[in-house]
Formats: sequence, structure tokens, C-alpha cells
Amino acid sequence: MNAIDRKAGLSRRRFLAIGLSAAGGLMIGGFIRPADALTIADQPWSKAGPEGEINAWILIEPDDTVIIRVAQSEMGEGIFTALPMIVAEELGCDWSKVKPEYASASRNLSENSVYKRMGTGGSGAVRRSREFLQAAGANARERLVQAAAARWQVPAESCSVDAGKVLHRTSGKSFRYGELAGEAAKIELKAEPAIKTPEQYTLIGKPLARLDTPPKLTGAAKYGIDIRLPDMVYAAVVTCPVFGGSVKSHDEGAIKGRRGILAVVPIEGGLAVVADRFWRAKEAALALPVTWNEGPAADTDSKRFDTDYIAALDGDAVTARKDGDVEGALAKGKRIDALYQAPHLAHAPMEPLNCTAHVHDGKVEVWMGTQNPDMALQLAAKAAGVAPAQVEIHNCFLGGGFGRRAVNDELVQAVTVSKAVGKPVKLVWTREEDIRHDRYRPQAAIRFQAALGADGMPAAMHIRTAVGSIQRSLGWSKVESGVEPSAVEGLANMPYRCDAAQIDCILKNTHVPVMFWRSVGSSQNAFALESFIDEMATAAGQDPYRFRRKLLEGKPDFLAVLDTLAEKSNWGKPLPRGQGRGIAIHESFGTIVGEVVELAVSPQGEVKVQRVVAAVDCGHVVNPRTVAMQIESAVVYGLSAALFGEITIEKGAVVQGNFDDYQVARLADTPPIETHLVLSGGKKWGGIGEPGTPPIAPAVCNAIFAATGKRIRSLPVKNTDLKWGPV
Repeated sequence: MNAIDRKAGLSRRRFLAIGLSAAGGLMIGGFIRPADALTIADQPWSKAGPEGEINAWILIEPDDTVIIRVAQSEMGEGIFTALPMIVAEELGCDWSKVKPEYASASRNLSENSVYKRMGTGGSGAVRRSREFLQAAGANARERLVQAAAARWQVPAESCSVDAGKVLHRTSGKSFRYGELAGEAAKIELKAEPAIKTPEQYTLIGKPLARLDTPPKLTGAAKYGIDIRLPDMVYAAVVTCPVFGGSVKSHDEGAIKGRRGILAVVPIEGGLAVVADRFWRAKEAALALPVTWNEGPAADTDSKRFDTDYIAALDGDAVTARKDGDVEGALAKGKRIDALYQAPHLAHAPMEPLNCTAHVHDGKVEVWMGTQNPDMALQLAAKAAGVAPAQVEIHNCFLGGGFGRRAVNDELVQAVTVSKAVGKPVKLVWTREEDIRHDRYRPQAAIRFQAALGADGMPAAMHIRTAVGSIQRSLGWSKVESGVEPSAVEGLANMPYRCDAAQIDCILKNTHVPVMFWRSVGSSQNAFALESFIDEMATAAGQDPYRFRRKLLEGKPDFLAVLDTLAEKSNWGKPLPRGQGRGIAIHESFGTIVGEVVELAVSPQGEVKVQRVVAAVDCGHVVNPRTVAMQIESAVVYGLSAALFGEITIEKGAVVQGNFDDYQVARLADTPPIETHLVLSGGKKWGGIGEPGTPPIAPAVCNAIFAATGKRIRSLPVKNTDLKWGPV
């Protein structure tokens, strides 16, 4: 390292900027932002002063910069662009002047939930926020108009707005928003203005570039793992390999003499080692002798779980839906039975869990990427023993969340350690800790019994699912009804016509913690249902697409997606031996997504996905570019799970620990992905972050059957021998 590098500090981002450009490769350091490019604060939590704040959502500076607060978390889904677009649609500002920043969880607490909702999940950022965000923009616009009208002493009705200016139509005079903001902030409206309807939109619906792209390309964007504070120390954690276990004893003296080691702090289920450098903390944590109280769960493993979940299907259940005489219809028609199994899955975000906390002077400051800043604030207050009003959450960009960052175990640990050592502490989970102490997608066993009538259509379906309860695992609810909505989503509300249908639910938990995973219950339920629909089509001697089409008669939104899918994928076009197409369609979070997978299986059983075509009906779209990105992301995430993903348990502990044994789809595994919008409009506003994930696993498995004749009923695909020719 030369003298300049030592002085400046060679961060991983600076290494990329300098090293790659010097090597003649991708010149990240030389990224040139066009003059009219949209910008975003590198630190999304930066605070602006109150002057020029029109309402809690909008602050306009004298130079016409429009700061729009975003209450949801940016973890790659594009909401730092989509949500400001909704506000700007009504505000009528100059889009090139817009700069988003995170809304304050502390302000939300002190001002009676002024930001309505701050949790990010359930694909709800747009569909649950659109109306009040439009209202915020309309409110600010009307106040700006009234401020200008008062200056001119003209009726507000004679004024209009355009590109960040209030115009007086008769005289041709105008004021910039930046000139009016201070006066507009003082105006109180007698009534709130009406918001636009979709046919009036001029900005919503345009494929705009994402605002967070430039700082992420240059490496300027701040993630939780990037935080540096004066006098900061570092912590690495070691926790009991068996969930629910605790520390029996440890020998702190074994690491006392190591360079930079400052303390060993007890945390729930384990210990945190504190040092002046993370590497030193991590290595000492690995070397720390610990004896664990593992408990009775140490005798469990995945094979036993598999047996127990299948056995549970024959036990007591609660009926979530029942139509018609299921037992009678099953006794008459052509019977088809199948059992599907889905394993635990890790979230595996690219940025491992981390949190920087500083407990001092009766206050707590936290820097992290969280999907739920409101809940994080409460957790930090409880862990530090202070009032929630004494906590400040600085939310950062998230390097992936997928549900995992909605419950912040790392936050409680960081606050606990900071309180113990009296310094700001940056606590980072290693990749192994992140994968082995996740809260996983629940394991499930789903059994189907069906009977086909004389017309080849299902006369009856009986579905039983045994699956872990997320609510019980998190301690949020006992689910006394016995039916958890996520456990039966996509099953109890399946769109297919069937006169006699029964869906039963068995909630079964083990010691393995479970929680929300991208698309939640739809991920395993769509795999099972859409695979079984194909099985019924095969038994009926019918084409899977046309079979679905008959079952979806009278549902024009589903049929539009299905027909678009068939057209764009060249469904029915012959393929060579060893290649196949598979189809699946599923509705989740208010959005219908259909996908066709085209793949090849070599005679040796190697699967290569060659193409994915998706058709999407989310009703309306804020940013079509973001929708395409999210479908691509969901497909790749779902492909990883379908082809490779599984968490296995041995002696009560997770076996997998890093990307060498918890494989994710690489660039070479990723096919071309096409996204086609089939928007039904009306009052429908569906989510988009998660609905692209459920159809991909069944579409892959149905394509494998088309290519090889082998049916996959247990994921991941890698565990099935698909050889069909000479090796």
C-alpha cells in the first residue's frame, strides 16, 4: 500500500473504484452522472431543517430541491423512486429536483404516527401507502398555490402548477416552489384537495431511472455495514448451535491476551466478543472455549422432521375451507394422490445482519438497515432500559432483507453490548452466523387427494398442509383458531373451479425458529398446488395451459395473464428431446403472476434453465422499470430456492454455513427473463416485491417433467436424480 492509500484508507469501495479502473476494467470510480440525473442523499437518514417543510412528507429548499420523506425501507425494491413518484405526481414539482430521505421513526412516535406505516413487507409499500402519499402531495400543492395567490392577490382557482412553479394563467406570472415554501408551510387548508385518478396521471406509470442507482454504482450509498463512528469498537457473536440453547460455561481467560480484545459480554443464547477491530473480535469469538446447554432439541434432525411432518397429516387438523361433498366426490371419480414437501430456507441477504449502537447519557442511537424502524425503536428502548422517546433509529440502505430484517435480533445484541462497554459498538454477524441463526421459511408437508370427473376436470380436491406457525414462533400470537392465514394462503383461496374442495391446516413447530420469507406461505403452497394441477392435467390427458384455462373460466384477469403467458412463451412449440416448458400461475399480495420456464435436462441429469417468461397483473404500475426489476429479482431468488435451497438439521443444529453449501443462483444459472404487463386497472393496486417468487418453483418442476417424465414432489431439485440417458 502506498503512502496515499495509507493516509486515505483503502476501503473495499475505494479499492473497487481505484483498482478496477486502473486494471482497465469496469470504471466504477470514473462513473459520470449526467447533468440532469436524479440524485439521492448518500446517507438516507440525513435530516433537513424545518424551514420550508410543507408537511411531514415534503420539504422544499430555496434552490427548489424537493425532499420527499420515505417511510418504507429501500432494500433493492425501488421504493426510494416509486414512493416519491406518487408524491410528486400530485405535487407537480420538477422531478429532477426530487431527493428522497428516510422518514424519522422518532418523529413518527412523537407525532402520533404521522407517517402512517413504516414497516416494509407484504409487498405493501405502494398498495398500502399510495392514497395517503397522493394526499400529502396534493396538500402541499394546494398550499403552494394559495401562497402564490395571496402574493398576487388573485383567486387560487386562477392558478395552476407545472414543473415546480405556480403559474397565474391570466398574467403569465410565476413563482418557483422554493420562493413560496416558507409561506406555504404556514397555510392551513379548510379542506383537503381531491387526489388524482389513474387517467389523470402524468408521472405515475413512466419507466423512470431509479434514484438510488448513482450512489450505489459509485459506492457512496451507506449500508448498515458501512457505518463508522468516533471511538467505535467492534463485536462478533457466538451463540449456541442448537436453537434455544444457552451458555453453560466459558473460558474468557483463553482469549484475554489477544491483541485488541476488550471484553466478553453475555447476550441471549451466547456471548459477544468486543475488540478494536472486527477481525480480531471474530477470530477471538471462534477461539473462545464455550460449553453449551443444548437441551433436548440436540437429538433432532431433518430426517426426523420429515417423518413427523408427514405423520402430522394424518392427525387432527382445522378446516380452513370446505365446499360441497368432498368425501362423496372423492369416492366416485378417478383418484389422484400426491404428497409435496418443502424444506426450511434461509433468507441469505448479501449483507449479513449488523447493527451499530451507542447507549449514552440515557439515550440510544442505532444505525442499521431495518425493515421495521418503528419496532426497532421499541426493541432498542427495551434492551437499553430507556423510554422509546430516548431512541433514535438511523435507517440505512439494506443489502437485502426478504423478510429477515423485519425482526432485528442483531439490534438487541448491539444495544446490550454498547450498554455494557459504554462505547459505540458495531456488531456484525459472520456469514455463518447469519445462515445458522436465521429465522427460516417454514418446513411444510402438503398432501393432495383429488378425483377427476367424467369431463376430466377435478370433481373434488382435499388438501392438507402441515407447516410451521410463524406467529407462534415469533411469540406474536398463539393462533388459537388453528389456522394461520399465511399457512393456507394460495390454497384456501385458490382460484380454480372445483365444486367440492376442502383445505385443512395443521400448525406444527419444532425448535427451529421460522418467520416471513419472500412471498411467505405462497412460496411452498404455490409449488405444491401448481405442480399438482399439472399432475391432474397429465392424468386427464390435457395440455397444462388449456387445463388451467378451463379451471379459470369466468376469471378474466387470470385468463388475460395466462393467455399472454402462452403467447409470449411460444407455448406448444415443439422442443428437442431433453427440453421442456413448464407453466404456473399464482395470485399473492393482490397481484397475479404467471411464469413459463423453458429448460434443458442433460442425459446426465444437469438442469439448465434457458428462459423465463412472466406475465403480471398488479392492476396499476407506478414505475414499469421497477416492476421488471422486481420480477427478475423474484425469479432469481425463487430459482435459487427451487434448484438448490435447503436448510438441514443435524443434532439440533443447522448444517449449512456459507454460500459453498447454501448455494444461490449465480450469473451462469440465470436465464433471460421477460416481463409482460397485463394490467386490469380499476381499483386494483397489487404488490410487486414478492409475487414473482411463488410461480417459479412449480414452473421449473413442471418443465422438468415435460423434459424427462420425472415428477419432482420434494424440493430442492438438486436432490432428485434426473438422469435419463447414458452417462
